Parts: sequence; structure tokens; C-alpha cells
Amino acid sequence: MKKTFPWSRRQALTIAAALAACTLGGAHAQGAWPGTQPIKLVVPFTAGSGTDIVARLVAEKLGPALGTSVIVDNRPGAGGTLGAAIAAKAPADGYTLLVHSAGHLVNPWIYKGLSYDTLKDFTGVTPMASLPNVLVTSPSHFADVKDLVAKAKAKPGGLNYGSAGNGSATHMNAEVFRLAASVDAQHVPFRGTPEAMTEVMAGRVDWFFAPMVSALPLIKSGKLKALAVGTAGRSSALPDAPTTVEAGVPGSAYLFWVGLFAPAKTPQPVVERLQAEVAKIMVSPELKERLEKLGAEPFTMPSAQFNKFIADETAKAQQVVKAAAIKVD
Repeated sequence: MKKTFPWSRRQALTIAAALAACTLGGAHAQGAWPGTQPIKLVVPFTAGSGTDIVARLVAEKLGPALGTSVIVDNRPGAGGTLGAAIAAKAPADGYTLLVHSAGHLVNPWIYKGLSYDTLKDFTGVTPMASLPNVLVTSPSHFADVKDLVAKAKAKPGGLNYGSAGNGSATHMNAEVFRLAASVDAQHVPFRGTPEAMTEVMAGRVDWFFAPMVSALPLIKSGKLKALAVGTAGRSSALPDAPTTVEAGVPGSAYLFWVGLFAPAKTPQPVVERLQAEVAKIMVSPELKERLEKLGAEPFTMPSAQFNKFIADETAKAQQVVKAAAIKVD
């Protein structure tokens, strides 16, 4: 006797596929993600860096908020491009994310042949914190910013400024300042911030835009002198220090930030949930207090706004790299 079925084989397969898609999509929509599967935050810098510190502060709170574990995976190298490449190639399922800095938007213009596209292969979830840089010198070097600019103009190419490496945030901040002040000076790149600050304290390097988190203890101990902060507004960590704009250099503000990214095509409900949870974490009294001790401040925005911000800042980074002829040796 011939068996009969209410649907054809093709209809049955179509319905099964549709049910599977609904189940997966519904899981994200109903908040089943992430379940018990751990989430990995790829940090493309060494442990103890400003980006790493922010990532670990967030991971500590994000895990309980999502009901799972959140781990930090440090993958340093090549200005943050090695870790970014790992995150770009990860499945877009919300379980591998990238915590990067403003340097993420500089790298496309100074590193040739990247295996990923900064704008196309990532979606911005939210910025998390801004970390001001502070213009520091040895205590007896300059009276203030106007004195620094005057001496640099009086001796074109005769003064020098340090950075934590070509294309780093400390370098970008210095170039934005130098171009705005119209001064000619020699760039001296170092392997990192500690080496640059040591040379500034010794007087062998004239100035350096140091990360606040690194420079604050040395400023308070009198080993470094803070002339100004590089941001548009003053820092609560150094309220008496003017901004470089207030100190007489219009157009010199530079914003260094740390943000959360996901591989492109990560489901929108996952992106929105991450953004909402991180935003709550960053403005919590405990996190704000811990950030302030590091000279950092909460900095968040919705994903769509962040992606517009990323596009705009990438274009600005290209202009600075071109104007300052920044290259990676």
C-alpha cells in the first residue's frame, strides 16, 4: 500500500528550515543569547595598557549582567592590528568581541595590506571610556604651553617630542597639537609610554602627550610637569591644568577613547543588548569612581551613533596621517 504524506518533501524541508531560522532568530530576540557560553573580549594590547584596564573593568561587571563569564584575551602586536584581525575573522555570533582604541581608526592609513577592513568588517557597539592625554615636560623645561610654542618657533626643528610609537594615540595627539600650533620639531618614537616618560624626565625629550593613567603619579610626585590636557574639556583628575585650546592653541583638541566592537553581521539584538549593558556599567557610581582614579571618564553612545562617529573619526585620522606624513618603519 502506498504511503501518503500531507506535504511534499520540498514543502517539508522548506517548513523545517523556516522553523530553524525562527528558532535561532527568536533565541536572540528573546534574550537566550548568550546562555552559558563564555564571551571573549579580544584586547590587541598588552595587559596593563589603558585599553586592557578598561576592558577588564567592564568584563568584571558584564559577565554577571549577562549571566555568563566574560574573559579578556590579550593579543598584542603591530599597533593592535593582530588582535583586530583575529576578531574580524571570528564568527559573528556575539561570543567574540574586540576592545580597541582610537588607534583602530588610524591603522588603515599607516599599515599596508591589512587582512581586514576597519569599517566593513566591524560594527561599533559603543565607546566605553575616554582617556585624556596630558602634555608633560621635565619640571624646569617650559613655563607653560605658550613658552613651549614660542621656543619651538624660535628654533625650527631644534626641539623634539616623544611618542609611544608611530601612529599611537600619543603620537596622533602630538601631531594634532604640532600642526595646530604650526611648529616644526623632531618626532622621537619609543617602544612604549614608560620609555618616553623616562626620557622626558631626564630632559632628553622636550615634551610628550602621555596617557593620564600613566603620567598622573609622576605629575603628583613632581617628576613631570603637566602643561595642559589634550582633550576639548578639562580633566577631573587634573582640574587646574588647562586644555591645549585654552592654553592658546586652537584646533589642538584630541580625543583618545576605548570602545567595544563586534564582527560585522553580528545580530542586531545582540549588539543592542551589549550596548545597553555596557552603558549601564560605565555610568554606575562604582565604575565612574574607578575610572576617575585612572584619569578616565565614561563615554558611551548608541551603536548607530557610534558607527557614524567611527566613520567621521576615520576620515579625520586620515587627514592627520597625511598632513604629518606618519609612517610605520
